[in-house]
Amino acid sequence: MIVASLALISCKDKKSYADLLNDELHAVNYFLAQQQVINEIPADTVFVCGENAPFYRIDDEGNLYMQVINPGTKTNKAKDNELIYFRFTRYNLLTFMKDGTWTGEGNSLDATASPTSFRFNNYTLSSSSAYGSGVQAPLKYLGVDCEVNLVIRSQYGISDEIAAVTPYMYNLRYFRSPL
Repeated sequence: MIVASLALISCKDKKSYADLLNDELHAVNYFLAQQQVINEIPADTVFVCGENAPFYRIDDEGNLYMQVINPGTKTNKAKDNELIYFRFTRYNLLTFMKDGTWTGEGNSLDATASPTSFRFNNYTLSSSSAYGSGVQAPLKYLGVDCEVNLVIRSQYGISDEIAAVTPYMYNLRYFRSPL
């Protein structure tokens, strides 16, 4: 009977996947409530840009929201299977919601760190799918030389972290050659 009681108590300490998804949704909504949000991509794909630009919802399910800091060169589009390098800093939105902490991690913070790369629209390679489809999404609309802030829910994020159900806000810069 004691073992059954302890097992019941330990089960209560763990959140279900549905609870984790609910927490993720609340964290994303908490962050976005402090931002201007537009629920669609402009028809002409001309975005308001800059540090105070709105976040645009870029998928129907609300898994990705993009703020365009710099749109890059409109004619400088990524081509399918092209090698694209990127630097990023990401911020945990669950931590931000819980205690207001805004601590970044990633390869943008260390100039000696190597940039990360993917093959645009080629998810058959583990190197391209490792960071998830979210980091590639802005290049469907913007030039390779762009900079964006991107809210990414876990299912569009790093493949090894999907089960953790943690949303992040990424600052991303893209390049054709490693910097």
